[in-house]
Amino acid sequence: MAKSDKAAAIADLADKFRDSSAAVLTEYRGLSVKQMTQLRANLRGNATYAVVKNTLTDLAAKKAGVTAFEGQFVGPTAIAFVDGDPVVAAKGLRDFAKANPLLVIKGGVLDGKPLSAEEITRLADLESREVLLAKLAGAMNASLSKAVYLFAAPLSQAARAVDALRAKVEASGPVADAAAAVEEVTQDTTDGTDAVAPATDGTDAPATADVATSGDEQA
Repeated sequence: MAKSDKAAAIADLADKFRDSSAAVLTEYRGLSVKQMTQLRANLRGNATYAVVKNTLTDLAAKKAGVTAFEGQFVGPTAIAFVDGDPVVAAKGLRDFAKANPLLVIKGGVLDGKPLSAEEITRLADLESREVLLAKLAGAMNASLSKAVYLFAAPLSQAARAVDALRAKVEASGPVADAAAAVEEVTQDTTDGTDAVAPATDGTDAPATADVATSGDEQA
């Protein structure tokens, strides 16, 4: 390969590393052309599976700032460059490797962080982004009526609930836990002593309130 061609190949691979949310390094020794075609079809829409030259890819990875694959570019090498859902791509590779043990998953990188082969398998066990979003939407919908109550509550009560919710979210981290926090916090506030009493005279005033009177009525 001419020097200019090598430089172009390295630049192209470096761009793939930079543009991908994840990359998985594999060894495909012994796989047939038909099997490789099937693997590419399984990953389509979430990742591209490319057979690469070890020396050039090692240089490209370093150029892109990827250090997760140092010392692993040996044997017949192919990389899945993920541009879709990393979980779905990991599932595709794991399931194919189960049916075709000649495919060896050696390691990966996700958002710049190295992944071992075991961590990629655990990633594959997670639910896809679409499933998680659907569950989150369901959880938020279930808490909607209580959220509406919270918005209509006295300002002091709503402020306390918001502070409690923020503390729970900061402690729990994942967005899915935030939905559970909404449910728990709104339940706590509706069961407390500051609940809004049903209006009996056509107003939405709370049952009790400390209302400041005008200047000449104050003590």
